[in-house]
Amino acid sequence: MDEWINQAEAWAGQAERWIRQQPPEQIYVAVAVIALTILVLFAASCFKSSKSNTIVLSGLSGSGKTILFYQLRDGSAHQGTVTSMEHNNDTFVLHSELERKGKVKPVHIVDVPGHARLKPKLDEFLPQAAGVVFVVDAQDFLSSMQAAAEYLYDILTKATVVKKRVPVLIFCNKTDKVTAHSKEFIKKQLEKEVNKLRESRNAISSADITDEVQLGVPGEAFNFSQCQNNVTVAEGAGLTGNVSAVEQFIREHVRA
Repeated sequence: MDEWINQAEAWAGQAERWIRQQPPEQIYVAVAVIALTILVLFAASCFKSSKSNTIVLSGLSGSGKTILFYQLRDGSAHQGTVTSMEHNNDTFVLHSELERKGKVKPVHIVDVPGHARLKPKLDEFLPQAAGVVFVVDAQDFLSSMQAAAEYLYDILTKATVVKKRVPVLIFCNKTDKVTAHSKEFIKKQLEKEVNKLRESRNAISSADITDEVQLGVPGEAFNFSQCQNNVTVAEGAGLTGNVSAVEQFIREHVRA
């Protein structure tokens, strides 16, 4: 041990003599470079640790958000069809990754009820979102199409969503049912409905619209590829556990 201490003292002495031999300007530059490097590393660490791990599940009541929440967390639909009046809010490792080797980052998932009077809850969680899953009932789509499009339009035009380029996954649920519509059909119909909403909303004075960003390209029919944030469409069935598209979306935007 004494040998190591003596060696360390010798190195310290050599370093001190070297520093004394250097011009003051060179020492100042070296100190500045070291300080800047530490600052950059600290900022990068803070940015990495502050990245959101929140995924917001949204959509109309009855679309299957709560069952999707249970499938992601527990791998089970529990009591089957559930219409929730309270938001589910939990941080967990996806059930499909519980047996995965190595460290797996947990995800914070919020299931926001679709009732109109509870929409302020959505506004509360959107600023925290790393991604939004908008759940659509593919079986009962035609009867709820207009309401779903209005809800989706409100999300896509939120300034917090657009400015942060929050990705949105439109998840066509209940596609295990024979009478369910395809994701291609749902995508086209939603684009048409959003286009109608865009035209009617644009006719309103901008003074009457708050916290809303205009969608699409003026003079062109709307499609999701025109959004500043990434909007994708997938299908599955929460009740049967076919939620791989949602799990992949979470991996891409929470783990990236």
